[in-house]
Amino acid sequence: MNVNIDPSWQHHLRQEFELAYFHQLAQFVKQEYGQHTCYPKGKEIFAAFDHCPFHDTKVVVIGQDPYHGPNQANGLCFSVKDGIPHPPSLVNIFKEIKVDVEKPYPKSGNLERWAQQGVLLLNATLTVRAHQAGSHQKKGWEQFTDAVIKIISSELEGVVFLLWGGFAKRKSNLIDQSKHHILTSGHPSPLSANRGFWFGNQHFSKTNDLLSQMGKPLISW
Repeated sequence: MNVNIDPSWQHHLRQEFELAYFHQLAQFVKQEYGQHTCYPKGKEIFAAFDHCPFHDTKVVVIGQDPYHGPNQANGLCFSVKDGIPHPPSLVNIFKEIKVDVEKPYPKSGNLERWAQQGVLLLNATLTVRAHQAGSHQKKGWEQFTDAVIKIISSELEGVVFLLWGGFAKRKSNLIDQSKHHILTSGHPSPLSANRGFWFGNQHFSKTNDLLSQMGKPLISW
């Protein structure tokens, strides 16, 4: 199957694209996009990979589902397109960054700037039907993105995984913790953050501390 994805990832995921479950997933996605409004745009489904080549990956953030409102999702978890109001979880991410690394709250919620520095912003499910959260879950995307995490764990060294909330934390069993670093906290959503499980986690400065210790370039959050 020919999947339009960055060549560096194509090399590592080629075998995954040939498996039966992925063929079934591709048919499902094609049908959904043909019959319903779905997000992100078709050309942005693999944007997380296109903006962050395989061997440049230094940090992995794991989300759950794309945003399901108009003009929000751009293929990167927690990210929205330029000019779009920031969803509550993204607001709390930026608030933590402001305190943690003393960086001003940004105008744009487009996190492509992170991806281009080596931050893979990976949703577990890469597509969604408009206004129906979770509508494309359990169709095969999770199997694919779990395979991505395993390949990163196997083939790369010293990646920092940021696991926010219970869903993301369950991915820790896919990661070789003798080779990589895992930082966990509550989810940045208001439900979790307002109960004290997000603010103060200092994940952004801690990530840069780890990268510095490994001699890798820091992330400009």
